[in-house]
Amino acid sequence: MVHKIHAEINKVYFIKKYTLVHILKGTGKIQVDFKSYEDWHEKAIYLEKGQYIKFLSDDFVVRFIEFPDEILFKSKDVRILFKHLISLGYINFNECKDCQAFLDSTIFSDKMSNLIDISTDQWYWQNPFQANKEEYQVIFDVKDIIDAEFSKNINTTALIHHMVHTHYNVQHLVKDKLGISISKLVHNKQHLESKKEVAFTDKSIQEIAYDQGYKDPAYFNRVFKNRVGQTPKQFRDNFDYENRDLFMQDLMGLIKQFHKEEHALGFYADEMNISVKALSKKVKQKMNTSLGQLIRSQLILSAKEMLKEDVQVKDVAYALGFEEANHFSSFFAHHTGATPSDFRN
Repeated sequence: MVHKIHAEINKVYFIKKYTLVHILKGTGKIQVDFKSYEDWHEKAIYLEKGQYIKFLSDDFVVRFIEFPDEILFKSKDVRILFKHLISLGYINFNECKDCQAFLDSTIFSDKMSNLIDISTDQWYWQNPFQANKEEYQVIFDVKDIIDAEFSKNINTTALIHHMVHTHYNVQHLVKDKLGISISKLVHNKQHLESKKEVAFTDKSIQEIAYDQGYKDPAYFNRVFKNRVGQTPKQFRDNFDYENRDLFMQDLMGLIKQFHKEEHALGFYADEMNISVKALSKKVKQKMNTSLGQLIRSQLILSAKEMLKEDVQVKDVAYALGFEEANHFSSFFAHHTGATPSDFRN
């Protein structure tokens, strides 16, 4: 099933089937499972059942491509697209001409498996963790076990016991390729599911604690606050799933309108009738990023749009409120890894 939408800002879109999210148009950040990401134009984001996505700007046009289960599980290779390990997985269209050609077609419902095969090949070519195919399958076997057993407080020893048929040192492989331990992967999964239960259900905190394998709700509260910086109740109130607080929508509108001439945090705090400290705290709680980063991200997006239109670097700099072109060039290179001229080329 394929459908295209103009995404509503700050709305939670729950993924009920294995889905490819194709961003056709849009600027700004997206949020997936409480993490914010930017610069996702022309990337294919594969999401599995139970995940969610939010669009933190009002100009996103998005295509959702849903896959039937029988296509997905014909091969274990499919896991690499949907089961994200430590960050959000994606396919870079700019490096995949076959992907671009396939998605340019408006009629492909009978060729869903082809899209999966093309994307899988591209993912292995990108090889984000510098592993071979056999090593990836061992790593994703670990992920499968964690997904199934996390609420039972499975430890590393018990998990490895499930993997008696591999000759790899599983602990070393995961740490070497992902940069984190198996126990950290387990904790990350427990943490994510706890946040989902708090944000998206009306269960009591005590009930959630027991569901997540905690015998003492008070201990769950302490662990949650240490990890998130807020109590479960504070997190639930600030995430504001049901009401979709317009405060952040108003702030993002201000940043889009004034970012070219106003770079100071104080300007936006004054416009929102709140102190800089209070605004910064609220942004951190609601969007898991900083106010300064929101402004910088919008500056980078505007700069990229102008550079793609062959506007001279010095003119881009002045249009974005930089007094000197070299200051803008340093800013752009620091945040993108490329000079303005290199980006345009």
